[in-house]
Amino acid sequence: MENLLEVQDVYAGYIKDLNILQGINFTIAPGELVAVIGPNGAGKSTLAKTIFGLLTPNKGKIIFKNENIAGQKSDRIVRRGMCYVPQISNVFPTLSVEENLEMGAFISQGSLRKEKERIYTMFPKLAQRRKQQAGTLSGGERQMLAMGRALMLDPDLLLLDEPSAALSPILVHDVFEQIKGINQSGKAIVLVEQNAKKALLMADRGYVLESGRDRFCGTGSELLNDPKVAELYLGGAYRPTE
Repeated sequence: MENLLEVQDVYAGYIKDLNILQGINFTIAPGELVAVIGPNGAGKSTLAKTIFGLLTPNKGKIIFKNENIAGQKSDRIVRRGMCYVPQISNVFPTLSVEENLEMGAFISQGSLRKEKERIYTMFPKLAQRRKQQAGTLSGGERQMLAMGRALMLDPDLLLLDEPSAALSPILVHDVFEQIKGINQSGKAIVLVEQNAKKALLMADRGYVLESGRDRFCGTGSELLNDPKVAELYLGGAYRPTE
């Protein structure tokens, strides 16, 4: 199967000549869910921002749908079928749930009724709160709204940056179930996640980043059961009952 996205030998960072990403290689196929895990400072969020055009690579290629998008602006990348949900500041708190969804389809023309109803069907809690200010939602509901807004344009690839951050265990479960459902609907998902075990359990494949490099790559199961990965990044050997 032809890859939807390929990151080829990419170097990138926030300061000129100081690269956080040190030659990253990464692929995802259509409909695949790929987890990106690793310790703090490994470059996980930097990778997502670089793919989405928020950072310009100093070296390397980012091939999306057979076009090198490295250096392109985010709005153009959105039009090509990719959306990104950042870890923080991912909703407009003073706007209603419905207005937030409408903002997600800023490049669309005409009625957004069908798009909104599709999101409300996917996230029933948002339908119940469609007139409520986003800033008054729970953490889990805000995360669902952020994902729903990104899905308004029906993208082929969704980048999720730490969707479970600062959520309670119950809300983490709910958000992961929603991510699983989105993937099962046919969307390819890059899941940058601090909850490594949960991410790998539902991922088709995973990458372990360390010091800006892709140190390990394999199926979710392979990485969960790799003694080196378990010892260094998962807090010990993986047990299926966890």
